[in-house]
Amino acid sequence: MKEITINAQARNEFGKKASKELRRAGQVPAVVYGVERDEKGLPVAKSIKISEKELAKLLYTPNVYIVNLVVDGAPVKAILKSLQSDFVTDRPVHVDFYQITDEKPVVFEIPVKLNGLAEGVRAGGKLTLNVRKLAVKALYTQFPDTLDIDVTNLGLGKSMKVGALSYEGLEIITSKEVVVCAVRMTRAARAAAADTESAE
Repeated sequence: MKEITINAQARNEFGKKASKELRRAGQVPAVVYGVERDEKGLPVAKSIKISEKELAKLLYTPNVYIVNLVVDGAPVKAILKSLQSDFVTDRPVHVDFYQITDEKPVVFEIPVKLNGLAEGVRAGGKLTLNVRKLAVKALYTQFPDTLDIDVTNLGLGKSMKVGALSYEGLEIITSKEVVVCAVRMTRAARAAAADTESAE
């Protein structure tokens, strides 16, 4: 999987007022949840801040990345876990990262990529993608850039569920009953089918 480097700094300012000041200065408050656990068994969290311009490299792209967070010069390998955005401006207001290691599997969402010309599309149907990403569990070194799905044999009116998919080294966490893609009947296809029935 692709990797990207994001520079950040430790954050010592807390509370709503401090967060507003950070955002006004073009900074985004963030938290990195580490692999170490506290006495309650919860991940130890480190508060950081990232410039909005620096964060844009990660957020405004169709790609997903393993993030090399460089916090005051110290590297931390992580994945993006959650993003809070302003509902009016759509600008990021808070970001959560989760530290990853070579030894511990993590859950991550990988984009779906449909390959091939579906049989149902050749028959006049329309291929629709219902789910753009699937949650998988694996060592981060096993993560592919995309989850490729061959739809060549997908017929008219047929769909493909998560349960029909499997990838070496990956455990799919998304429910098996979720429909990933389908070939929908179009008006033209219905008309062609009706004409065929009438001729017969």
